[in-house]
Amino acid sequence: MKHPIRTRQTAPFRWESVPLLAYKEDGGTHFKDVTRQVLFEGGDHLGAQLRYFEIAPGGHSTLERHHHIHSVMIVRGGGQVLVGREIHDLAQHDLIYIPPETWHQFRATTPEPLGFLCLVRCERDKPRRPTPADLAELRADAVVGAFLRH
Repeated sequence: MKHPIRTRQTAPFRWESVPLLAYKEDGGTHFKDVTRQVLFEGGDHLGAQLRYFEIAPGGHSTLERHHHIHSVMIVRGGGQVLVGREIHDLAQHDLIYIPPETWHQFRATTPEPLGFLCLVRCERDKPRRPTPADLAELRADAVVGAFLRH
């Protein structure tokens, strides 16, 4: 399938012919008020997929980790992110690098949605959720434990 040369923005953070998708297709994950859009599917030898995620105020992504990296740019709102055992405040145009096998979770903490672009390889593993032992280890750090939504 040929990718269009230009895709018009039809509303703030919405694009022509780009479906607004559920954050996760499979059940059993814990998140709140998150959507995603696949902006570039990765075909035509790109080798990467560019996605736009949006978390409503008070919402959060799943606590998870993967073999692959994430390269993220905040383009809307603000919030916080857990990367490993560090919590970082997020503002528009911040760049976030999530290394392989690193726990991560995003939270929207401002009145505006937290929107971010996320670049990942096309070929990647599925997210892995924490086991009870993983959660206990993460919660051993009081600051991280208070941050977690699971």
